[in-house]
Amino acid sequence: MNSGTEEKRARLKVLLVDDEKGYAEVLAKRMALRDIHAVIALSGTEAIRILRAQQFDAAVLDLKLEDMDGIEILRVFKKMDPAMPVIMVTGHGSETAARQGMEFGAYDYLMKPCNLNLLIEKIKQACEQ
Repeated sequence: MNSGTEEKRARLKVLLVDDEKGYAEVLAKRMALRDIHAVIALSGTEAIRILRAQQFDAAVLDLKLEDMDGIEILRVFKKMDPAMPVIMVTGHGSETAARQGMEFGAYDYLMKPCNLNLLIEKIKQACEQ
């Protein structure tokens, strides 16, 4: 049994950036049930500070935050950790901005509220590449 490598592969670590605290906490708990450890950042500034201190398999980044623009955060993330896949999530009316995020290196984007299974699938696909 390869418990070491299987365990490492099964437990992904994701930086979850969303200024809606309740949404982020529920999403993190639901991810934990699917073997994904989510670290929550409630602002762009906090996300950058956390990324400086820790490594992540992927990030889930809300496009609309109070303190910083999601595209701006994406660009900083890509400078700090170019290999880390970033999945953008966005509410209504921001699809153009989400597509712009793809141009700046986002792995993919989903519309909010996003289907949890689809988000998990995207995270796993991104981490496998």
